[in-house]
Amino acid sequence: MYHEAKFKSKKKLGSYPSLSVIFSITLALFSIGVFGALVIYSKELEKIVKETIRLHVYLNSHIAKEDITKIKTSLTANIYVAKTNEAVKFISKEEAEKQFIRETGEDFKKFLGENPLHDAFLIRIDEPYQSKSSLAKIKSDLEKMPGVFQVDYKENLIESVNKNITRIGLILMGLVAVLLIIVVLLINNTLRLALFSQRFLIRSMQLVGAKKWFIQRPFLVRASLHGLLAGVLASALLVGLISFATKRIEELKLIQNNERLIQLMGSLLLLGFIVAVVSSYRAVNKYLKLSLDELY
Repeated sequence: MYHEAKFKSKKKLGSYPSLSVIFSITLALFSIGVFGALVIYSKELEKIVKETIRLHVYLNSHIAKEDITKIKTSLTANIYVAKTNEAVKFISKEEAEKQFIRETGEDFKKFLGENPLHDAFLIRIDEPYQSKSSLAKIKSDLEKMPGVFQVDYKENLIESVNKNITRIGLILMGLVAVLLIIVVLLINNTLRLALFSQRFLIRSMQLVGAKKWFIQRPFLVRASLHGLLAGVLASALLVGLISFATKRIEELKLIQNNERLIQLMGSLLLLGFIVAVVSSYRAVNKYLKLSLDELY
């Protein structure tokens, strides 16, 4: 009789409506996935904006080519110069003249008689050195170099960019934290409600002498499968949304980081698995500890 009751209970143990649970977890994970993708895109946009921050190092007039080469070597060796291609780019005064005429349509040589522009280097500064104080010190140091006439950069623009990026970053991180808490609570409540219908079955298993782990195991296995499946579905929806958005706005490809997006989708799988298992474990434990009166 004991074995028959145990077999019947085991057969039904852990069975609760799956579609609503999977749908709820998928929706919650998809929401955080969308927000995570927005954070990734904003970080890539921030990176591109910061890469445009350059210092203009103007050289003395009639400087020798050998001195230009020495200055370039010296600039490249500085730790604050970005370690990328064309981090130090030379612009001759002839190139600067052509660019000025192309942009303004005015040829100043007609009334000046000569080219007053200077040969210059455009230096891309590494991100850790893009603060206001760091750039001011770099400018001061460079202007002391032999052969350097003047150092210039768009101070107000850089300061504005740094302030806005910091502000946006803090807002996004705060919203991600709040959304993560909401998602965890939503998944937890969804599973608790789903397990509510199993509370008497759990008590029946206790009464026939089933061990605690024996009762918990089917719920945890089912919850882990639901969490992983929801993570896969949320990732698939996210891929579909990104593909749709990229087709409509082709410029998004410029700030798309596939490696980070793959990591985000992996995080959704892990988050779905962990939260579902932990929530189910806590819910089952709660019903195991309740008295018969409390179950009603």
